[in-house]
Amino acid sequence: QVQLVEAGGGLVQPGGSLNLSCVYRGSAFSLWAMGWYRRAPGQQRELVATITRGGYPVYEDFVKGRFAISRDNAAKTGYLRMNSLSPEDTAVYFCNLRTGIFGNIDWATDAGSWGQGTQVTVSS
Repeated sequence: QVQLVEAGGGLVQPGGSLNLSCVYRGSAFSLWAMGWYRRAPGQQRELVATITRGGYPVYEDFVKGRFAISRDNAAKTGYLRMNSLSPEDTAVYFCNLRTGIFGNIDWATDAGSWGQGTQVTVSS
């Protein structure tokens, strides 16, 4: 019933930027939060950034100062702006939607709805 569609991935040179988006379709939610994750080849999925239902961003240390997460409630869209990209950022990036929020979210779980992922490749 809920479909998430990521976009904005691609090939970029080191030091470049990309802007990812995640649109959810099919349902309307009064309360929602979104997280961005990534999975590099041969690696476990890792959390990148989250944004609360109130629009408060939280970043993992390895992206602080480089990435910016935001949301547009009217457009039902979450964004991840990535700057100063390096080859270590190469991964498939996934968005995750959480609804029915009554308290703190455990972002370490596989709960919620997931997008298909968008490939980000940083290479010279």
